[in-house]
Amino acid sequence: MGTLFKPINFLSKVLVVISIVLIGSTLVRAAELPNFADLVEQNRPTIVEISTSRRVEARSPVEDQELEELLRRLNPDQNPELEIERLPEMRQRGAVGSGFIVSEDGFVITNNHVVAGAEEIQVHLNDRRVFEAEVIGLDEPSDLALLKIATEGLPYARFGDSDAIRVGDWVLAIGSPFGLEFSAAAGIVSAQGRSMPGRSSYNYMSFIQTDVAINQGNSGGPLFNLEGEVIGINSQILSSTGGSNGISFSIPSNVAENVINQLRETGNVARGLLGVRMREVDYALAEIFELERPRGAFVDEVQPNSPASISDIRNEDIIVKFNDHEIEYYTDLPFYVGQYRPGTQAEVVIFRNGEFLTQTVELGSSPTNIQASVVRESAMERVNPLGFRVSELSDETRQVAGISGVRIIEVEEGPGRAAGLLEGDVIVALNRREVDSAETFDEIAAELPDFGFVPIRIVREGQGTTMALELSQ
Repeated sequence: MGTLFKPINFLSKVLVVISIVLIGSTLVRAAELPNFADLVEQNRPTIVEISTSRRVEARSPVEDQELEELLRRLNPDQNPELEIERLPEMRQRGAVGSGFIVSEDGFVITNNHVVAGAEEIQVHLNDRRVFEAEVIGLDEPSDLALLKIATEGLPYARFGDSDAIRVGDWVLAIGSPFGLEFSAAAGIVSAQGRSMPGRSSYNYMSFIQTDVAINQGNSGGPLFNLEGEVIGINSQILSSTGGSNGISFSIPSNVAENVINQLRETGNVARGLLGVRMREVDYALAEIFELERPRGAFVDEVQPNSPASISDIRNEDIIVKFNDHEIEYYTDLPFYVGQYRPGTQAEVVIFRNGEFLTQTVELGSSPTNIQASVVRESAMERVNPLGFRVSELSDETRQVAGISGVRIIEVEEGPGRAAGLLEGDVIVALNRREVDSAETFDEIAAELPDFGFVPIRIVREGQGTTMALELSQ
C-alpha cells in the first residue's frame, strides 16, 4: 500500500507547482494591464460636451406637391392654383458632439462636422457650467474646429507625439456618446496611416485606426495615450449601422496642432499644393518602370502651370520621397504636402528612367484654401433663376488648378439643388458652352430654355462631372 501512494503524492506536488506557476503568471499578466482610472480622473475636467442650435424648416407629413395633387383630386372644381401654407421654421437644439480644452484661457477643440452650420454653440464643462462659444476657425479638410469660451483658469489637455505611437499601443477615448456625458472607452491602435475610402484627390488626412468603441457623440473628443497625452481627435467610424463596430478613426495630434495653430493665428488653414494627379504603384507598374518593388505615387498627370510642372516633374514619374518623408502609398503624398504652407521650398525625390532624381519645388496653394474662404468672396456673388449663387474664381485658383469657371457659394430651392449641386462646386460649362467668368455665366443662363433638361459640367474636389438641370416655369 505504501508504494501505491508514492506516485500519487508526487503527482499532487507537481500539480501544486503547476498551479502556483499559472497563478503567478496570471498575476503578472494582470499587473501588466493598464489601469485607466487615474488617467480618466486627471483628464476628466478637460473634456467638454458640445451642443448646437440650428434653424430647420418644419415639414408637413407629406410633401407640398403630393398634398396639392391630393387636394386637386378631392376638389376638382376648385381653383387648381392652391396655396399650401408652409409651416414656420423651428430651432433644433441637441447634444451633438464632444471636445476638449487646450488652453487655460478657454480655447476648445472639436470636429468641424459637429459645429458647421450651427447658429449657436454651447460648451458644457465637467463642473456643469455652460458657455456660449465663439467660432475661431473651421477646417473642413481636417474636420477640425477651434472654439473660444469667455473664461480663465481652466484645466487643459496636453498634446503628445502621434508619430511615436505604434500598432498595439493602448489608447483611451473620453466623450459623450449618444449624449451620455463623460464616458470612457479603451482599446488599442489597430492601424496607422489610414485614408478613408471615397475621399477626394485633395486628401490631407492620414487617420489613426483603433478598436475603441466610438459612437455618435464621441466626435471631437480626445484619444489619450497611457501618459495622459492627446495623440488623436476622434472623428469617424466605419459602420453599416451607425454604431461602433470596433473600427474608429482619429485625427493625429501632430496634424491637429498644425491646424489649430493656424486657426488661432488667422482663422484659416493654408495648405501647400504640388499639382499632380496620381495613383498607386502596383506590381505591374513597378515591373514596367523597373522599380525594385511597388512603392511611391505614380504621376498620372501634371497639372499645367502647377508647382510640379515648373519644377520639371513629369507624367509617369514615380514620387518616392517628399521632404525626407518616405512615400510608400500614393495617399501619403497629399498628406505630407498638406502639412506645409504655400511658398515652402520642398525636395521631391522621383524615380525616372531607372534613376532617382531630386527636384526642388515651391509649393502652391491648395484649392481647399479657396473653398474655405469662399464666403468672403460674396461681394462678387450673383443670383440666377437656377436656384444658386455664384462668384468669380480667384486668379490663384485658375492658375494652380488649371480651370476657369465660377464657384457656387450658396444653393437654394431650385433646379440646382434638385440636380445635386453643392456649395464649393466650380461650374466650367453650362448647356455645353464654356463658362470663363460670371458675366459669361449670366449670359448663358439668360438664354436657357424655359422647359426641359440642360447639361451643367462642374469640378468637385478636383474631379469633373456632368449633371442635368431640369428647367420648368
